[in-house]
Amino acid sequence: MTQEVKSALPQEGTGELPHFVSDAPFDLRSVDKLTPEQEKVYFASQMTLMWWKFRQHRVAVWSGVFLLVLYSSVLISEFLSPWNYQTRHSRHIYVAPQAVHLFHEGSFIGPFVYELKRKVNLETMQREYTVDASKPRRLSFFCSGEKYNWMGLIPADNHLVCAPKNAPFYLLGTDRLGRDMLSRIIQGARISLTIGLLGIAVSFILGIVIGGAAGYYGGWVDMIVQRVIEVLQSIPTIPLWLTLSAIMPASWSPILIYFGITIILGLLDWTGLARAVRSKLLSLREEDYVLAARLIGASPARIIGRHLIPGFMSHLIASATITIPTMILGETALSFLGLGLREPITSWGVLLNEAQSINVIAVFPWLMLPVVPVIFVIIAFNFLGDGLRDAADPYK
Repeated sequence: MTQEVKSALPQEGTGELPHFVSDAPFDLRSVDKLTPEQEKVYFASQMTLMWWKFRQHRVAVWSGVFLLVLYSSVLISEFLSPWNYQTRHSRHIYVAPQAVHLFHEGSFIGPFVYELKRKVNLETMQREYTVDASKPRRLSFFCSGEKYNWMGLIPADNHLVCAPKNAPFYLLGTDRLGRDMLSRIIQGARISLTIGLLGIAVSFILGIVIGGAAGYYGGWVDMIVQRVIEVLQSIPTIPLWLTLSAIMPASWSPILIYFGITIILGLLDWTGLARAVRSKLLSLREEDYVLAARLIGASPARIIGRHLIPGFMSHLIASATITIPTMILGETALSFLGLGLREPITSWGVLLNEAQSINVIAVFPWLMLPVVPVIFVIIAFNFLGDGLRDAADPYK
């Protein structure tokens, strides 16, 4: 028997067991021999574990890359657009999408388009365009074109691609005023995509604060919050949209209308999140670590923000990735019904507003093209939400 073990036994005649506390720092590596792989996992931070788990979801990773590229493009949407989204080409109204060619009569001359010939059909009274294959017009890249104000502030005229002088270039066709659909879709993404981020900021602030107070304090606070949520959820959505949209004066500038729609979407969507936060906090507030935080004098705001909310972060992440596309669809629906954004500001919903008539869609189907980026964005957010939800619980 070693000396350390003998010293730990009861001393003769006393019946007391000595207690020894070591002041040496504890090192997990000294307890058990860890392999490099085990050591990498055991000593990794929470964010590192989440990243490792998220990378395993390939579809979510590619969805995140797609959304990152899309959101980055809104910063340079004027540069990516061949035309200004308000430029009207009176000679090219309702032009079908043009094809870009590389070879002309067997010779490679680079990306180009052919000129268009216009005539009016006297029977249908519609403009008809035919391709003049004898006149190729070469496209220019990283060139100077129509002038614009970047982000509405800095004058510039640089474009990724420019049409030849006095030649048409409408990759996705034109609308009833001869405006380029591709340019309008690219620049409309700035409004449609950012309105989801701003709307979810309003929604999450209200949902977490109000729902957190109801779940943490309970009692009369919880009762009042629940009654308010029930009243808001009992109001039909469409009449509520009509009422809130009617409040905004028609004389407001497009920027004020944009922020007004953002606040409306945020005010309508916080109730579901508030109930989820309240139910989680009602169960977590009785945990021992919450009692320990109270005993050391932590404020309710710190307990909710630092101890309770991180406990169901996976649910919040899933809610965010579902709420953002919901708000994008909300803005699209409002603008499509004529209750949201209006000209001269543009968004995907404003563009779809021109495709309300089935007769227009039958004759000019390319006016429905703005719905394509809406579908891809919604799908990408859903896949990204699945990956982030799983990654938020890396030990699962």
